[in-house]
Amino acid sequence: MKAKNLQKKKSAKKTTVKLKVKKTIYKKKNVKRKKRKFVFTKMVASGNDFVVFDNRVSNIKHMSEIAIALCQRTSGIGADGLIVMERSKKADFKMRIFNPDGSEAEMCGNGIRCAALYKGRKQSKIETLAGILKAEVKEYGIKVKMVQPKNLQLNIGLDIDGCMNQVNFVNSGVPHAVYFVQNLDAANVRILGRLIRYHRQFEPEGTNVDFVETDMQDELRIRTYERGVEAETLACGTGSVASALIYHSKFVDTEGSFIYNVRPKGEVLKIYFDYKNGKFNNVWLEGTARIVFKGECYV
Repeated sequence: MKAKNLQKKKSAKKTTVKLKVKKTIYKKKNVKRKKRKFVFTKMVASGNDFVVFDNRVSNIKHMSEIAIALCQRTSGIGADGLIVMERSKKADFKMRIFNPDGSEAEMCGNGIRCAALYKGRKQSKIETLAGILKAEVKEYGIKVKMVQPKNLQLNIGLDIDGCMNQVNFVNSGVPHAVYFVQNLDAANVRILGRLIRYHRQFEPEGTNVDFVETDMQDELRIRTYERGVEAETLACGTGSVASALIYHSKFVDTEGSFIYNVRPKGEVLKIYFDYKNGKFNNVWLEGTARIVFKGECYV
């Protein structure tokens, strides 16, 4: 009998190594900005109302967010804008103006008067994004020397929904389109104002829109659709200035020194200027301003 070589096959043991993997779940942290006390003054000038905040000591940031929160009529304090006063190396103080949508404007005529009254000096120099302005506080009101008007254009044809509309334009510190109408009360400021405000002619910045009645003898009556507020406001200082300058250039065109009374929905504003060789100089805006109340909140 043949012997069989029986070779034992070694069975290879399978070794299973279990690795314990620690799962790390990264949760998105909601970083909340710490709220701080916000001491404010509510002021009004010719129907425009503002929340005024003195930031020269506090140095609070995120002013765009704060403006959106505070300017809301239903959930905030309610205002046409947030005025922030800061330190300046060029003037007595710097004034910044934020619209209810959080955008920052170059300046605001009625807001400047509020800031000057808040400061309390008879005369002050105020730094703005549009330049340095001079303000005078008097017993009967506050006068502000406006920046030099620029980019004045008459008779601009705009195609709006297939219809040609003629407007005029001037930058009186901020851009303004001036639209003359015969019946101001019947003017659809909300719809037509918005269409002109966003018209491609004025891109990318857009423009404020002033509707001006031409039938008045002793004063101009206006209604304004304000950029940044995105609605009609009770008054607009730079709009009143723009309307007076455009009206004089378009319908009067006489050289000399002039005073125009401009009536928005609020009080009458006075516009002073010199006009020579088709140019305007020494433009002043005059009207009243007052403190409504003071308060504090956390933002």
